Amino acid sequence: MNKIIGNNLKKIRTISSFTQEDVAIALGINRSAYSNYESGEREMPIDLLEKAADLFGCELYVFFEENLSEDMLLATAFRIDNLNGNDLQEIIHFKDIVKSYIKMDQLATAL
Repeated sequence: MNKIIGNNLKKIRTISSFTQEDVAIALGINRSAYSNYESGEREMPIDLLEKAADLFGCELYVFFEENLSEDMLLATAFRIDNLNGNDLQEIIHFKDIVKSYIKMDQLATAL
């Protein structure tokens, strides 16, 4: 399972145009630790997976998918150059709000 999660982390990070350093800063960990998660060498704790899901704009289950497709991701456009920790936290917060809105809209439409 660590390999599937790691492959999905790498694929989603690449699609999102983030570096490993960007993601590590957003998660509050060292780049080497994130690299170990992405390579599947270590199991990523659930709290970090949840934070990564917010950063990438996806649901948590996406990391466990064997056949990940891009339509499982929230597409947003941000200036990626020179992001600092505060910028990354704001992106996480923004995408979390958008994901919540989409869920509420889907629930309202289902009624």
